[in-house]
Amino acid sequence: MPRILFIASHRPDRSPAQRFRFEQYLSCLKENGIDYDFSYLITEADDKIFYAPGNLVNKLLVFFKSALRRFRDVINADKYDIIFVQREAFMTGSSFFEKRFAKSKARLVFDFDDAIWYHDVSDANKKFGWLKDPSKTGRIIGLSDLVFAGNQYLADYAARFNNKVIIVPTTIDTEEYKPVRNVKRTDKVVIGWSGSITTIRHFELALPFLKILKEKYGDKIDIRVIGDGNYKNAELGIQGLAWRKETELDELSSFDIGIMPIPDDDWSKGKCGLKGLQYMALEIATVMSPVGVNSEIIQNGVNGFLAATTEEWVSAISTLIDDQEMRNRFGKNARTTVIDKYSVASQKKVYLNSFQQLITNKNK
Repeated sequence: MPRILFIASHRPDRSPAQRFRFEQYLSCLKENGIDYDFSYLITEADDKIFYAPGNLVNKLLVFFKSALRRFRDVINADKYDIIFVQREAFMTGSSFFEKRFAKSKARLVFDFDDAIWYHDVSDANKKFGWLKDPSKTGRIIGLSDLVFAGNQYLADYAARFNNKVIIVPTTIDTEEYKPVRNVKRTDKVVIGWSGSITTIRHFELALPFLKILKEKYGDKIDIRVIGDGNYKNAELGIQGLAWRKETELDELSSFDIGIMPIPDDDWSKGKCGLKGLQYMALEIATVMSPVGVNSEIIQNGVNGFLAATTEEWVSAISTLIDDQEMRNRFGKNARTTVIDKYSVASQKKVYLNSFQQLITNKNK
């Protein structure tokens, strides 16, 4: 039976990039006669150490333990037909392990869904930023037998280093993400944002227009934030909710309107619209910044709204607050868009065909 080794940083269900880029395809591989192993670096216990400030000694222990894990992967590389690297094999600027994988008998597949060739380091590890080398992304792409890019912007970058690049959008499992009825806990129109502690700054781009909407509608609206349990904004009545996989669908389904504001910069152009796609799959009326792939996902005025300026955000959300029928229509159209173009069902053949072709060519 063909075997794939998936190389990633985090344990299953921990990282959105992993969940929505490859983890939700694993059962499909098994069903089609392809076995796999999953090698990740950061355990749940290590997670609390590695992404918290300070604790240098224990962080070094995590670092060395991670290096040992990757050396074991290199030793075992020839046992696999394909080695699939999601974003990077190791947390430093080195491409040492990818080079070893490329020299093995396995085919190397590289997958990325962000503009990771730009410098980006978590706040807790700013002092270690010098260990990073974003330019390694291009080197890894050049080593690969196949590259999965999350959108055209990323594919254009990858094409500078490799001509074997295909666009595989970030996808939603629409069998899991189904509209849930009767979850509303209030008669208010709920405007919601979902993200992470590291992207809460994107939510804060919404504060100017949300303040205007709050003044306009008062108690008719409720504003919710999922992803940072410590986030508070007394003026808007916001107490953030921590992200939990067990409650994610229920919490998201309480939204009437989902928002995805992001800055118009090079990093954001590499984004794959994940949060917007989650709203859309659940038939939530969605408003997104017209940055990068968002402008492909949203057909303005058909399956959602695009908004760039404060005035456009206020106008779009006001229209949706005042028109429940439009919210319902946008939601249904949005889910159809996800099913047709951004679902696991719509893309699983791309995964299977790509892997099967690599395996066939390897065995010739």
